[in-house]
Amino acid sequence: MSTIQESQGKYLNITDAYLEQQLAVLPNLPSQLIDAMRYALLSQGKRVRPLLIGLVSEVLDVPLNKALPVMAAIECIHAYSLVHDDLPAMDDDDLRRGQPTCHKKFPEGIAILVGDALQTMAFDIIMHAEELDDHSKVRCAQILTRAAGFHGMCGGQAIDLDATDMRIDLEKLTLLHNLKTGALLNACIDFVIALSPDIPLAHKNALQQYSKAVGLAFQVQDDILDVTSDSVTLGKPSGSDVDLNKSTFPALLGLQEAQLFCETLLDNALTACAKLPYNTQGLQGFAKYIIQRKH
Repeated sequence: MSTIQESQGKYLNITDAYLEQQLAVLPNLPSQLIDAMRYALLSQGKRVRPLLIGLVSEVLDVPLNKALPVMAAIECIHAYSLVHDDLPAMDDDDLRRGQPTCHKKFPEGIAILVGDALQTMAFDIIMHAEELDDHSKVRCAQILTRAAGFHGMCGGQAIDLDATDMRIDLEKLTLLHNLKTGALLNACIDFVIALSPDIPLAHKNALQQYSKAVGLAFQVQDDILDVTSDSVTLGKPSGSDVDLNKSTFPALLGLQEAQLFCETLLDNALTACAKLPYNTQGLQGFAKYIIQRKH
């Protein structure tokens, strides 16, 4: 059985190679856009979402060639969201993954177009994936549309903007992050379920219980690291949530209670794994990695 670090390295390399191929076939426009897209998409990301897709695919015996297009697509959406989050109109960050943010490396207008181009590239990858039948393409596109749009990531970001300089309760904060961060992680599970049409309902429900737990735990740990880590380790400014007066789990619950909440979410994820009649060591390792990571 591979360690979570070995699996992460495997799926990172596979996803990056696939994304390089997608960028390589784009026409060579007289513009900085492709260079900026490559910078945003291939700049030392951890590939957490492709890792989760890969681990669930191993559990449900989905062939890698079928999972790879959705691994790449979700990274395009994730990268676009980071580029737009970093813009002056959003979080106004100068550093991402230890490097200048896209709008600092390139003109701000190009950075906006990078986000737009990567978003559409995600759907282009799915709809032109030769490995997927038409039904799978449509279903995966539906999942990604909902996870990335108003019902998911964009809706959560809108709540986040509204909640800046305000104190919100735990229910609203949980909703915010279930949408902003959790929706894309939930989509990772839903993609593989869509590619496994014969999966029993009870197994589907357990996997979705797992994804909701790790999706929220990912953001709780992000909030904790913003308080406890340093900029060099994080690869972005530490304390930025505090500086922007954002609503976070440590700010609302206190640091110790936020850490306990993270442990509870881990327990929920492991409980969900116990309901599955498969080898879930990889999924258990992923859940532990989410709350033990340092950046």
